[in-house]
Amino acid sequence: MNAATLLAINALILVGCFVLLWAICLKTRDVTPVDSFWAFGMVIMGLTSFALTDGLYERKLLLLGLCALWGVRLGSYMVWRWRSHGSDRRYVALLGKAEAKKGWGFGKASALLVFATQAPLLFIVCLPVQLGQVAAGPPLGALAVAGAALALFGVAFESIGDAQLVAFKRNPANAGKVMQSGLWRFTRHPNYFGDACAWWGIYLVAAETAPGVWSFIGPALLTWTLMKWSGAPTVENKMRKQKPEYAEYMRRTSGFVPMPPRA
Repeated sequence: MNAATLLAINALILVGCFVLLWAICLKTRDVTPVDSFWAFGMVIMGLTSFALTDGLYERKLLLLGLCALWGVRLGSYMVWRWRSHGSDRRYVALLGKAEAKKGWGFGKASALLVFATQAPLLFIVCLPVQLGQVAAGPPLGALAVAGAALALFGVAFESIGDAQLVAFKRNPANAGKVMQSGLWRFTRHPNYFGDACAWWGIYLVAAETAPGVWSFIGPALLTWTLMKWSGAPTVENKMRKQKPEYAEYMRRTSGFVPMPPRA
């Protein structure tokens, strides 16, 4: 199967999954599960690509394994956070604003503002795990080994960061305080940095093939959204308003790549 056919089939599968999820969310009137599907959906794209392509088996297995490790870990964490903390306030505010200012109902607002934006982003970001499985050669090389190492490092880094933040928030003594220890001492967003490392690593594995080389747009888009759009800016705007000491934390701590704190 060529790359164009694979992407067309995967796009149809992904649209079907998002329509089904949207229908479920219409019943519950809560779109928060889309966050966990962001991760699980990429695993689905990896699985369908694995089933439909005739590429090098070892590379296909490596790409699917790395994607599944990242996706199951993050997706499970997002499900846990949703069940523990309830609906995401960002979505509640977004949909409420659409209803108040534009007169949109829940169905229209959730479809256009949440699902119609998430689906194409998901599809593009996971291009490496799709296109990297198409070609029959070459065999795995040093670039794939480096990519696998970077992806594993990224998954470990964001997992540790998430665990440290959960432990910090569980301590009543930390109420109202800013997390500034562990990995959070060296970067304000260890979870985002780990995400980026994971997908740049997966890209390196895919980039040993001709179709996979062109999938760099996936991790590039992910990195941009985390640093400049829906990731860090959204979190930091809220934190600056809620916690006065966050401004000093921002001055002292790297925004993305881990570095020693500034004096």
